Parts: sequence; C-alpha cells; structure tokens
Amino acid sequence: MSPDIQRIYRLFHDLYVLLDAGDREVLQPFGLTSSQYTLLTLLDTDQGQRLTTLSDRLLVARSTITRLVDQLEAAGLVHRVIDPADRRAQRVALSLAGEKLVTLAAAAHQLSLGQRLNGLPESEQRALMDLLVKVRSGLRANLQIADTD
Repeated sequence: MSPDIQRIYRLFHDLYVLLDAGDREVLQPFGLTSSQYTLLTLLDTDQGQRLTTLSDRLLVARSTITRLVDQLEAAGLVHRVIDPADRRAQRVALSLAGEKLVTLAAAAHQLSLGQRLNGLPESEQRALMDLLVKVRSGLRANLQIADTD
C-alpha cells in the first residue's frame, strides 16, 4: 500500500472522528446519539421503514437496529406498525413527538455543520463534494452496496 493511500485513509478517519464528536456535542441537548439521530432522519410519520431496510441503509446488524428502535420507542419518538405489504413484518414510523424532536435537532445540526465546515469557499466545497461522491461510489462498489444517490 502506498504511503499516500494510508495518509488518505488516516485523513478520512480523522475527519470522521471530528465530525462525530461535533455531532455528539450538538445532539446531546436533544438526548440523542448520532446513531439515533441518523435513524430518526430516515423515518416519516406515515409509512415508516422496515427494520431490514434500516439495517441495510445504516450498514449495521439487525440486532443493533432493534436496540436503537427499542430505545427510541421507549422515549416515545417512534412506534412500530404492521407492514401492509407483509403482515409478518414491522415498520418503524416517527411519532409526532419524534417528528418535532428530529425537526429541532436537524435545524441545530444544520447550523452546526455550517459553522464546522465553513472553511472552504463554495467552489472548493463543490470540488470536494464531487471527489467525495466518487470515493463513496468506489467504496460502495468494493463492498457491493448499491449506490442510492
């Protein structure tokens, strides 16, 4: 492995750690972990999502999703509903309290991201985004994960 590849990986890792620390700081007043927040942002109040879909989207084990959903359900932020397409399956949907909380948390998160990531001019942000999309596509292809956006 070339030293540059190792350095690129290390930079990505460091960025992840720094972004995660900032997320934890901004989400803590809402009583949310980064994982809980991410899961909540994938839900709506109507149809919800299947547990297996959430597991696939977040690249975590189904048991992890079940634990997160149990925590959020105990807090009154989500509820389970029967999947109309398969009555054996369950979907998870936002409660009204969950919708309100995720709206507030998302606004605070967006403001925080603006403060944390404002160091680059817009043209460099666009160039960085183009490069990151390419890296993400390559990583997904390597892991045989469909590109969803």
